[in-house]
Amino acid sequence: MKTIDRLLFFLVLVALQSSAWAEVDVDDIKLPRGFEIEVYANVPNARSLTLGLNGVVFVSNRRSTSIYAVVPSGDANPQVIEVAMDLNMPNGIAYFGGNLYVAEVDRILLYRSIMARMTQMPAPEVLDIELPGETHHGWRYIGFGPDGKLYVSIGAPCNICDRDDEGFGQIWRMNPDGSGKEIFARGVRNSVGFTWHPETGEMWFTDNGRDMMGDNIPPDELNRASKPGLHFGYPFCHGGEVLDPEFGGGQHCENYVSPAQQLGPHVAALGVKFYTGNMFPPEYQGQVFIAEHGSWNRSKKIGYRISLVELEDGQPVSYDTFAQGWLKGDKVSGRPVDLLVLPDGSMLVSDDHDGKIYRIYYEG
Repeated sequence: MKTIDRLLFFLVLVALQSSAWAEVDVDDIKLPRGFEIEVYANVPNARSLTLGLNGVVFVSNRRSTSIYAVVPSGDANPQVIEVAMDLNMPNGIAYFGGNLYVAEVDRILLYRSIMARMTQMPAPEVLDIELPGETHHGWRYIGFGPDGKLYVSIGAPCNICDRDDEGFGQIWRMNPDGSGKEIFARGVRNSVGFTWHPETGEMWFTDNGRDMMGDNIPPDELNRASKPGLHFGYPFCHGGEVLDPEFGGGQHCENYVSPAQQLGPHVAALGVKFYTGNMFPPEYQGQVFIAEHGSWNRSKKIGYRISLVELEDGQPVSYDTFAQGWLKGDKVSGRPVDLLVLPDGSMLVSDDHDGKIYRIYYEG
């Protein structure tokens, strides 16, 4: 990151953090008719979500050092258990094969047989895979694809730079033990959310656009990776149509994969999920929900909401707001991060600003 970019980043970040924050009131959250929202659990700095067995949800964070389990308790409020601590930015989390995977900045931890050992956690194993140690865009996102491979995002350690030859701005995949690492996608500035189409198995992922180009460019992106080895443009082209003022010379956007859907500029699109449950009305089946964490690099805030991308024949045809109310004017009461569809068909939303997990359900 250039010195001027770094200075502007911290000045705007300080201004954002010192601006008016409000207490969230779920009655303020606006949803389509028939939908309701409630606070499901209070979890400090709740970030990424993954589903274990028997409705247990594991929750990561970025600022603190712990991993939590949210355990259903019948009609009572779910129980929140701290299952691991003293970690380094443990943002990435995934449950697979009875084991819990946690991604720190520079390594991936494996907690075996997690469901039987939540209250007496042994020391984790460390996968034999080295991740870059830079903390700028270093909060890893991980997940297991339908191929049984572990996918890891490696964000660019800057606002704008070309460090592809060092492994940055990529999505990797590997075997569950860390072996067989390969580059799955390139030209990805900072993806903190990906998922797989329930029918085609294709990966879809969000990507945060670069900063310092103004309020309205470039857009954030929802991308579709139909096969390995694709390049999605960063740092040369943004949003499929905006050449970078520093790295775009001599480049052509048509040489790179365009977004499946352009998203709002600087909305900080993070978690993304296809709706696969049976609770929501049929028209939501197979549609794409996105958690928009909210802008910092804009003079007027946008995001702080859950958006919906509707598909027809596998192609996006609309991009609209599904849930909003965490932003009122310039006052922020919450910042959605990740999404998770529960077995009953309801959907969880994590909020790292207010330390909450919300549950959205349909009553009709």
